[in-house]
Amino acid sequence: MKHAKRLPSLMLGLSVMAAAMAASVPAWAAEAAGSYTSATGGTGGPVAGELNLQPPATQIASEIYSLHTWMMMVCLVIFVGVFGVMFYSIFKHRKSLGHKPATFHESTAVEIAWTVVPFLIVIGMALPATRTVVGMKDTSNADITIKVTGMQWKWGYDYLKGEGEGISFLSNLSTPRSQVGAPGFEPTEKRGDNYLMEVDQEVVVPVNKKIRLVTTANDVIHSWSIPAFGVKQDAIPGFVRDTWFKSEHTGTFRGYCSELCGKEHAFMPIVVRVVSDADYSAWVAAKKKEMAALADDPSKTWTIDELKTKGEKVYAANCVACHQANGKGMPGTFAPLDGSPVVTGPKAEQINVLLHGKKSGKYGTEMPAWKQLSDTDIAAVITYTRNSWSNKAAENIVQPAEVVAARK
Repeated sequence: MKHAKRLPSLMLGLSVMAAAMAASVPAWAAEAAGSYTSATGGTGGPVAGELNLQPPATQIASEIYSLHTWMMMVCLVIFVGVFGVMFYSIFKHRKSLGHKPATFHESTAVEIAWTVVPFLIVIGMALPATRTVVGMKDTSNADITIKVTGMQWKWGYDYLKGEGEGISFLSNLSTPRSQVGAPGFEPTEKRGDNYLMEVDQEVVVPVNKKIRLVTTANDVIHSWSIPAFGVKQDAIPGFVRDTWFKSEHTGTFRGYCSELCGKEHAFMPIVVRVVSDADYSAWVAAKKKEMAALADDPSKTWTIDELKTKGEKVYAANCVACHQANGKGMPGTFAPLDGSPVVTGPKAEQINVLLHGKKSGKYGTEMPAWKQLSDTDIAAVITYTRNSWSNKAAENIVQPAEVVAARK
């Protein structure tokens, strides 16, 4: 009975200690959470055997790291306290030692303790967490704004405001399919260090600048996520969401689409390269020069061979994941293009499908709109599909001017 009376005070002491730990983060823990090292082995992403969160590269990520660490410690203290008292009571006051059960039915002190103390713990945990969440949502006063569009299965980036405004590109997985293999087949090439974490075009941003991301999608829900930045924002068709980050370190940082979005979900990584202000300005100048060089005159008349050569590259970068290199599609999932009545029929219908998409039909999947491609790319890929495999369409060539007219 004497020990039983000590239980409320013991529980109260443990709980108050846990609440105090949650409300204040020691300096050494904050310092450890905020220090960025090359623990990721140079990949900028997850590494085998890593037991904790990735080293944070932003203030928000550091706060998340600290909250995670200390809330886990709060949970550990509560776990040890509750089960310690429970097992102590079971073994120390068992019947075989002659102890008899207590006869009291309620205790005002206990009732107050287990009501007030959990409340204090929740408040102690909620206050720092709320402060961080509010900070995560504050996208005001951004230096650069980038629109991020998720699509099956790649990312589109448009620099909307700030230095680099007007830059636009698609970012595709660059890991060769020979490293991936196929169901029932082993990969034919050795996998690299950044297997499934590398892209053909990285997002480039300057260090110590606030980057606002405006996210959306053109088919299904995707999610843009970089763990080292403490960023995870859904990209939802028909909606616009935003988030931000401000990297305090230069380097390459990697993430993935973290929303299950289809069969190629694992093949749409995110790579952000953070550089100095001077390097960023140089990248912007080079990128705009590259875009100007690649910009095609939509009034130019192309030969069929030119369009087929260009279209094959466009198809490999954007279409092969669903429709396959042989044009056979995925049985029961993605429609074949080899022998397709849309591909071999009037070209106006195929142009319309690429520009506006197509609702799900007998294959149960939806063809997304591809209007983000240039007029020349659309004309080229349509011409390629109409002259490949067993297809021999009567209207076998599409010029960029026809796509321009269809957009209106």
